[in-house]
Amino acid sequence: MTSPPTVIKIDDVSKRFVIRKEKSLKERVVNFGRSNLHKEDFWALRNVDVEIQSGSTVGLVGPNGSGKSTLLKMIGGILQPTSGTVSLRGRLAALLELGAGFHPDLTGRENVYLNASILGLSRQQTDRYFDAIVDFSGIERFIDTQVKFYSSGMYVRLAFSVAVHVDPDVLLVDEVLAVGDEPFQRKCLERIRGFQHEGRTIVLVTHGLDQVAEFCDRAIVLEHGQVMADGAPREALRVLRADFEAIRQDEVERSQERAETTGAARPPRARVLGAQLLTPDGGEPLTTIEPGDAIRVRVQIQADEKLEDWVLGMGLDTPLGAVVYGTNTTLLGARLDPVIGTASFDFVLPDLRLGEGAYAVHVAVAGTNGLEIHRMSEASHLEVRGSGRGQGQLSVDTTFSPVAG
Repeated sequence: MTSPPTVIKIDDVSKRFVIRKEKSLKERVVNFGRSNLHKEDFWALRNVDVEIQSGSTVGLVGPNGSGKSTLLKMIGGILQPTSGTVSLRGRLAALLELGAGFHPDLTGRENVYLNASILGLSRQQTDRYFDAIVDFSGIERFIDTQVKFYSSGMYVRLAFSVAVHVDPDVLLVDEVLAVGDEPFQRKCLERIRGFQHEGRTIVLVTHGLDQVAEFCDRAIVLEHGQVMADGAPREALRVLRADFEAIRQDEVERSQERAETTGAARPPRARVLGAQLLTPDGGEPLTTIEPGDAIRVRVQIQADEKLEDWVLGMGLDTPLGAVVYGTNTTLLGARLDPVIGTASFDFVLPDLRLGEGAYAVHVAVAGTNGLEIHRMSEASHLEVRGSGRGQGQLSVDTTFSPVAG
């Protein structure tokens, strides 16, 4: 069986921006001739190699400033690489920035024709699609109003409507769907599903990891302009969550250091050492259970200083980071005594009717004021073996029968 053809090829692409330090025109004039001393290079992308096949849906994810939008703009031809090449085949529709390609002094109707022509449609083709574009956008009442009077939601409605009606082979979408209201977002996602069924290629930049898990068959993680992971969404998002956890922990440590420097009150130094899954009686370790089994989660913490007025929490997550269940000692009505040194605590979860699949156990220590002290996102792992009679995170003994008559 032959593999699908490559529609997007990114070959050793790097992109450099020059950041100038002069804050005013006067400074630029005064420093003219010495400008190299007052600027620095910023590499948004470094040596990126990616190939995207026809019919695939690819999610570009990563922290803010990782280079996702820059890469998407280079695929769309808006930016040119400093080095390397970007090759594309087929008709492209790009929804990269809110209202990109719209002229504020033109009406919505005029901008539909302008934008469609930029995307490669003739006037006759736009005439044929116009009613469908306006109907999809849901802004019929304002189609003859200048777009400078549109709200941000109306902008994105009209821009997305044009983009999905130009019959694209490749659709690029950059986070702008978050602007629309919930009914319009559902309509857009249904349209994206339709494109998938038709075999179109979609490249999506989003911070909504659930969307990546639901729609994408591949995820690419960017960090500091480089590809850190490229593969199945589950594995790629695990890398991303680990990066986010490292960033979050760095922020916690910096806040503690600032508190020490300024003399302000800071949370005591404490950390989660890990969690062990045991049988309900605490006798044997567990790695695999069946729906309806009970487990004991034994959590170990280390308090370097006396830990008072604190809360211990735990929960179960899917491999994509969605919380299936979570609780803490406050919700359970348990008051914790002060602790110093190493201590262990048990959470017992009876009749755990989880669906088949892999789960991670997270554990966190926080103050009663809500300030988190330390979190371990994957303190332990659990595998659930099901009967194959259902899908999802919930196991239900479902029955089926026809209705007589």
